[in-house]
Amino acid sequence: MSETPARPVAFETRETGEDGRRFSPSVARNREPIRDVFAAHVATTGLVLEVASGTGEHGAFITQALPGIEWTYSDIDPASLDSQRAWVKAAGHDRLKGPLMLDASLADWGAAESARPWDVLVSINMIHIAPMAAVEGLFAGAGRLLRPGGRLFLYGPYGREGAIAPSNARFSEDLKRRNPEWGVRDLDQEVLPLASLAGLVLQNVAEMPANNLSVIFERA
Repeated sequence: MSETPARPVAFETRETGEDGRRFSPSVARNREPIRDVFAAHVATTGLVLEVASGTGEHGAFITQALPGIEWTYSDIDPASLDSQRAWVKAAGHDRLKGPLMLDASLADWGAAESARPWDVLVSINMIHIAPMAAVEGLFAGAGRLLRPGGRLFLYGPYGREGAIAPSNARFSEDLKRRNPEWGVRDLDQEVLPLASLAGLVLQNVAEMPANNLSVIFERA
């Protein structure tokens, strides 16, 4: 992810409003379950940095529900950054910030570094459509930028201990055909070792609709 992609990574048709905000059908389906897990197991107050914020809808939805949360967008994709700016402008409060240009694969995250420590880092549906260098960088960044006791929240499809749901296996093969560096990661075999290296401890794994998981780590 060291170079800006030529076009956004999207597997669905996204509508763009007159004000520039983009809308994802999948977000409309999963935003309530994600909000509920976030509120119950991650935080209801604090400073949140979202990595690869996409359309920006999750930050807008969660900050609307949780008035103690201040949420900063970031991304590497220009179209997504434009949508996030539009969501910031449209918000009825001042707790949506950014967006920051952020390449997770780099050792220096620019403006996000100077704002540390963060209470929460969030990455939703990123690591299966990113090269492993970006996945490794996400965990290294969480270990570097989170305060002690801060949390990393991930959402998306995963395998577990070498097993994978048939629908996720088909999705992973499709991803690999698009880009051999992509694919559904195994939580136990690929992700947890990276968390351990970064000083992050697994706190909770919540089953979500459509064979997705919410995964929560805490910085030691």
